[in-house]
Amino acid sequence: MLAFANAKINLGLRITGKRADGYHNIETVFYPVKLYDVVECLDADVLSCTIEGIEVPGATTDNICLKAYQLLKQDFDLPPQHICLLKNIPVGAGLGGGSADAAFILKLLNDKFKLGLSIPQLEDYARQLGADCAFFIQNEPRYAEGKGDEFTHIQVDLSACFLVLVKPDIHVSTADAYAGIMVADTGTSVKDLIHLPLRDWKANLKNDFEASVFLKYPEIEAIKASLYQQGAIYASMSGSGSAVYAIFEAAVQLPELERTNKVFYNV
Repeated sequence: MLAFANAKINLGLRITGKRADGYHNIETVFYPVKLYDVVECLDADVLSCTIEGIEVPGATTDNICLKAYQLLKQDFDLPPQHICLLKNIPVGAGLGGGSADAAFILKLLNDKFKLGLSIPQLEDYARQLGADCAFFIQNEPRYAEGKGDEFTHIQVDLSACFLVLVKPDIHVSTADAYAGIMVADTGTSVKDLIHLPLRDWKANLKNDFEASVFLKYPEIEAIKASLYQQGAIYASMSGSGSAVYAIFEAAVQLPELERTNKVFYNV
């Protein structure tokens, strides 16, 4: 069985506090976009995983897709699988690619072996794999809080817009991004800001990671500035970076940004 695991972007992101478990409390809106990895589960004699496409850091044996299989294997008598991953979503970009891959493996195994897991049950498994992993089970716009794994349905529709994603050749460590963060426990909630007119997002809807990441990687800040110069209604870093997305009213081409970055159009 095969599935297309899509990326997400963050529409706003506030760090609201430090948790006793070492994580931070956040609030954001996760929004799915049209940029896909491909995951496949094939019957096999032994459990294995192969990865093609973009290079994924770390040993293949530690890949999150295998961890998703092993998590279900603890509770179900699953036969060995050969997991194939075609990696197209940039790594270290704040796009949730690894979390998406794991979530879609959970859904594939649930369907393939008729495990009968409900959406809440799948989300509970996904939460054990990553803070944003559970989002990809339902894969619809969600206001997220807590560690990023507590969800509320929210009405956001950007389908009439033209979304562009720019990925520089920079890998931003989530740990490094959090190390420079300033907690902002006051201010208007992202849940409210997201309902402002789109043209008001630039002045109001912020990503708290940008301040520390831009300080270390000014070239990412320059990408955001360039997108506004090209007429974007709104531009922001996604998650902890390094990808920057922009919302345009109509289709654009950005050849200057293509010279030193990977640019994805109409995501």
